[in-house]
Parts: sequence; structure tokens; C-alpha cells
Amino acid sequence: MAKYMALFNLGSEAVRRFVANPSNRAEVVRELVESVGGTLECYYWMFGQYDGMAVFEVRDAHTTVAMSLAITGSGSFTRFETHELIESSDLIPIAEQARGIGYQPPGGWQGQRPSDTSRRVNPYPRPAG
Repeated sequence: MAKYMALFNLGSEAVRRFVANPSNRAEVVRELVESVGGTLECYYWMFGQYDGMAVFEVRDAHTTVAMSLAITGSGSFTRFETHELIESSDLIPIAEQARGIGYQPPGGWQGQRPSDTSRRVNPYPRPAG
């Protein structure tokens, strides 16, 4: 199972309907996530750039996209983002994998310190000329 965070902003009509007829939105979100075989870890409304967020686990990215389409298709949101979350314990193996991947930046080789080749910033021999 993959873990995701959804960040959202509600449209003014959705807020108006909620104020007129309050309901337990966390339970609605929980039922939605469980309907696709997932689990809801948390659901919060908040101040700031977003109106709220949820953290949930589902089977895969396709399931997340299907949920996102169902949610945004309702027309209730002005903004809806999903982000896959990565456990901190996975970062060391990810960094080790990245260390072995060669990449040439746009515009050619960058003039870095000579030791950058050993750090794989410019992992291939610089072309002559």
C-alpha cells in the first residue's frame, strides 16, 4: 500500500452548503477511502493556503487517480492535490540509488569542483573541446 496526502480548497458553494447543513466530513472521506480498499490515517481542516488535508493509504497510484477524479468531478473543490509520501527510513536507499545515476544537466557540463566527478555531478568524462 502507498501512502498519500491530499491538500484541498473548497469552493464557496461547497462551504455555503456545509455551513447550512454541517456534516462529519471525516466520516465521508473515510468511507470513500475504504470503498477502494484503503485506510484513512487522518483528516484535518486548517488555516492558511489550503482549507484541509487528509493522509490515506491505498493500493496504488491508479486508485489514487480514480479517487481524485471522483472527488474533483463533484465540482466542490477549487484546488485538489495529491502527493505520495515517502517514509524517512526509505531516504538512505533512495539516496544510494541516486548516487549511481548519471545525469548531464541542460546546457552541457557545469564548471564545478574537480571532485564533482567522484560525486557523480559530472559522472562522465568531459568531451574534448
